[in-house]
Amino acid sequence: MNVTELLSLPSLERDLARLEPLLRDSVSSGDIFLDEVVTHLIDAGGKRLRPSLALACATAGAQEASGDDLQGAIAVELVHLASLYHDDVMDEAVIRRNVESVNARWGNLVAIVAGDFLLARSAEIAASLGTEVAALLANTLGRLCQGQVSEVRSAYSLERTEQDYLAAIDGKTAALMATSCRIGAITAGLPRHQVEALTTFGRCFGMVFQIRDDILDVIGTQSELGKPAGQDLAEGIYTLPVLRALADPESGPELRTLLGQPLAQPERDKARAIVTHTTAIEDSVKQGRRYAEEAIRAAQKADRSRPALAGALSSLVEGLLSGLPGS
Repeated sequence: MNVTELLSLPSLERDLARLEPLLRDSVSSGDIFLDEVVTHLIDAGGKRLRPSLALACATAGAQEASGDDLQGAIAVELVHLASLYHDDVMDEAVIRRNVESVNARWGNLVAIVAGDFLLARSAEIAASLGTEVAALLANTLGRLCQGQVSEVRSAYSLERTEQDYLAAIDGKTAALMATSCRIGAITAGLPRHQVEALTTFGRCFGMVFQIRDDILDVIGTQSELGKPAGQDLAEGIYTLPVLRALADPESGPELRTLLGQPLAQPERDKARAIVTHTTAIEDSVKQGRRYAEEAIRAAQKADRSRPALAGALSSLVEGLLSGLPGS
């Protein structure tokens, strides 16, 4: 997914190019080893989705991002990067963004402390942008932790409900997307009704994004995902497509016999095949579509005075779902 191409805002690509060296500088400590660790995933690339949302909401692609706009975008990206460092420790992941994960290369302790360092840098930047942004980012960190704890607590549970799943992704994914949009709107000094509408867009977009990611974990490939396919299944994280397949009267019982425990590669592949032979993928796409429609309504409400932004955000949402079965 090419974010800048989907958004197609004139100044966004230039602003993201300006952001890259600033992002690296923001985590520079002067310690050669620490700097290598904390820039490992920055150098590996990534979609820069969250800073793209922040910058798009701040500028609508109509003018160059201000210094505060760029710093707000950096703050949310650092939170995201920190979450990846911590997630890979919990998942015992060995690949991230098609490179060796930080924990695999340097060990769990270094990965955890480096993630904490990134969070500290993010908090420092947020504080420089004012009390509202600082409080917002702190609240978002709490939401991320709540969502992650909810997911960990339900690992390997065959009793996990769709409500449990939606609450977890609202915290662990959608909260930071919403905050990215909100910070961009705040640093740009937009009217409060636009700030609220863009926040709603970010939350709904985040829900679509995670549902799509969970669908791809079942039907995608390692080269597409940048990590092994079926990883959530293997680790007992039962996402929307899996929950829908478990509810299928024909395939659910067979799937249930496989789940509830760690899966080796053959069982993982079999479980993925069972899910894809039900209507679970198409049903999950429909659920994503409902959030997409809500996101588009929020985008249109946010910026009648800047229709280019509403169109760009709508295109981004549509781009998420394109190519998925039944979309």
